[in-house]
Amino acid sequence: MDNDKYRTIKEKAIGEGFYAEKRSKFLAFAHHVESAEDALEIIKEYKKKYYDARHCCYAYRVGADGADCRANDDGEPSSTAGKPILGQIDSNGLTNTLVCVVRYFGGVKLGTGGLIVAYREAAADALSNSKKEERFVEEEVKFTFTYPMMNDVMRVVKDMNPHIVSQQFDNTCEITLSIRKGKAEELRTRLKNLSFE
Repeated sequence: MDNDKYRTIKEKAIGEGFYAEKRSKFLAFAHHVESAEDALEIIKEYKKKYYDARHCCYAYRVGADGADCRANDDGEPSSTAGKPILGQIDSNGLTNTLVCVVRYFGGVKLGTGGLIVAYREAAADALSNSKKEERFVEEEVKFTFTYPMMNDVMRVVKDMNPHIVSQQFDNTCEITLSIRKGKAEELRTRLKNLSFE
């Protein structure tokens, strides 16, 4: 796997899933999130919307390297809900992803094995109904140059196609570009070399 590439769910494309077992209903929702704060905000909304549900369990993994993750059982027996949900995020190779599973209790206990299966299947269903995409880890490159160098700088920008984050053109010009991490060094070198041409 390239270290500047990751898979996630497309923004604003919520994947929904459903699982039913012994009259218990499990509603699952998969979201793209940029941070743990984003995830907690969305969970709060689900808890409000499904206030009459018994449990609102979730798991998320964020960061391009997927280092920040959390699994929550919300009152279910330990490791029967959050862990299987996180397991589905991981087996899909995703990050910047939240899966929330709301459970309406049907009156019959499922046991730990039954719960693990239910939460895993509901999460898997939501993720299989999600649109996924590959994204690149981006790095910002700042470059200061004199006005006469403008055309040369813009030629490099056009050629390498980074996103222009900000630009300021005056006697001294400054441009901030965002580009795939794997190409940042090449962009820096090409811009730096313009100073010596």
